[in-house]
Amino acid sequence: MTPHTRIPWRKSLLVRLLLTSVAIAALSVGATAWLAVETTTRAIQEERGQVLSDDTDILRQLSGFAATHADWNGAQTLVRKLSHPTGRRIALTTETGHTIADSAAPGTALPARASATVDPLTTDTYTEPGAQLAGIDPRAVGPYRLPAAERAQVKKAAEKYLACGRRNGSDGSLRQIPSGRTMVTVPDGVVPVPEKCGDPDLSNAKPTERKALNELNALGAHCWEASSQRFAFTVFIPGFDTSPGGPVRRLNVGQQVETCVDTARRTQLDPYVAPRAKLYLGNPGGQPAGFDLSPTNKAKIIGVTALVLAVTVAMTTLVAIRLVRPLRALTAAARQPPQEHARVTVTSKDETGYLAAAFNDLTERREQLEAQRKDMVSDIAHELRTPLTNIRGWLEVTRDGLLDLDPDLIASLHDEALLLQHIIDDLRDLAAADAGTLKLHREPVRADELVAQVVSAHSARAESSGIRLHAHTDPGLWLDADPVRMRQALGNLVSNALRHTPADGTVTVTAWPADDLAVLSVEDTGSGIAPEDLPHVFERFWRAEKSRSRHTGGSGLGLAIVRQFVEEHGGTITADSRPGNGAVFTVRLPRAERLDGPAAWDV
Repeated sequence: MTPHTRIPWRKSLLVRLLLTSVAIAALSVGATAWLAVETTTRAIQEERGQVLSDDTDILRQLSGFAATHADWNGAQTLVRKLSHPTGRRIALTTETGHTIADSAAPGTALPARASATVDPLTTDTYTEPGAQLAGIDPRAVGPYRLPAAERAQVKKAAEKYLACGRRNGSDGSLRQIPSGRTMVTVPDGVVPVPEKCGDPDLSNAKPTERKALNELNALGAHCWEASSQRFAFTVFIPGFDTSPGGPVRRLNVGQQVETCVDTARRTQLDPYVAPRAKLYLGNPGGQPAGFDLSPTNKAKIIGVTALVLAVTVAMTTLVAIRLVRPLRALTAAARQPPQEHARVTVTSKDETGYLAAAFNDLTERREQLEAQRKDMVSDIAHELRTPLTNIRGWLEVTRDGLLDLDPDLIASLHDEALLLQHIIDDLRDLAAADAGTLKLHREPVRADELVAQVVSAHSARAESSGIRLHAHTDPGLWLDADPVRMRQALGNLVSNALRHTPADGTVTVTAWPADDLAVLSVEDTGSGIAPEDLPHVFERFWRAEKSRSRHTGGSGLGLAIVRQFVEEHGGTITADSRPGNGAVFTVRLPRAERLDGPAAWDV
């Protein structure tokens, strides 16, 4: 992790805080909405009739129980089963008020009035498909229920009837009615089943049904005494298809006779169904529907509010602790004495983690600068001591009369003085650049003239060392630079290349344009620079070979000065090398507008 690494959005502290806030807000809104819905839904549903569907289903199932049972034994289990998913209080009582079944606790008061009457022989609503106009629940079949053998015969006949119809272009489906008889249903728009497919086992009443019909004939005999028509009562088999083409047809009789027959049917079915009962529907515990500040609702409000506050405090505390811990560590490390170079452990990858990494990087750089400062003081002392020691030694020998002050000695002392002056001038330039007081006199500079001047100044040294020094420049390339400082910088690069290039080697100085930059490069065929040394080549007083002297290896300030000058011009310098294949130093500087069209130089 470095200070300049871009923080991923999923690790961003800002995003995490926003997500935390959104989570808290969503939790608060969700809890509030749940509380509002929980306490008001029932009232809204009752006011708008939304509970009608549940109540109708409850009535339908209880009516079905009464239609298939001779008493109410076992109704308590059904009542509790229906009450659980709907949340409704369900109670059944006899007509005299005796409790049959109740989903509420014993002793709970009943609602003020009954919601409906459960009587499968006189239904006030059609709660089951197939209910007759007489109001008898179609599931109340009583003596008409077919035994297993007769059911199988009818089903087989129905399957045969439907298969015949399909062979003749018709279609339909099988449906079993409550009495156990299988019926064939042909959808609208489909070709009817031909009459030739009819089967007596399907269209005629079975023995069980005939026995029940005979009983019904006996019960309703007096109904026909007042009528001139007498009919077979096959029309009253419960659940029979009375549509045109069905096996049984409802006959057109007078209203008085029909009412008499319906009474006979109820008399026949009465022993097979549960007694008439009253149905009470309401809310659990007898509480009225809607929102109220009952102790229960008050407890809900307080509980939900406390939960939201607790979660909010917990999440905020957790985030705050994670934020404060690394910041406190940074503060403690920053207060340590500089010489201890305290560091902070990086425990996360968010902003605080990157801040800790930046602090550690700063501490590391401070350590490096401190080490460089100590090394520079030592190097400066060493670099100045050597020529001063030489000058002092020669002067003492001369003073003691051990050596005559001849021209060679004077020349040697002069060289040592020049060396001191060179070191001091380099240090002064670096100090001015560090302090920001280095003055540049920028102007348009022709790249070919600059390269030619530098090559000309070093040609004699190159020739004496047996090194080929070449220059190649692009015509019309201009630099925006201080010509004196750039000659010094380029000269340092060429001097460094000549110093590390053996005889018969080549040093090439090249200049060419690249977009809005001017690129200058100095390439040699010397020994090259080791990969581990490349990051240090621009450091002050650094030499690849520590054993080299000032005369053979330079002062170690030349490349540092080059980098300083280039950066002051707003440019960059890079070094590239492979051991044994020489090195390339590349300078990139801002270009200046072309003032004329000079020819290219090639030295």
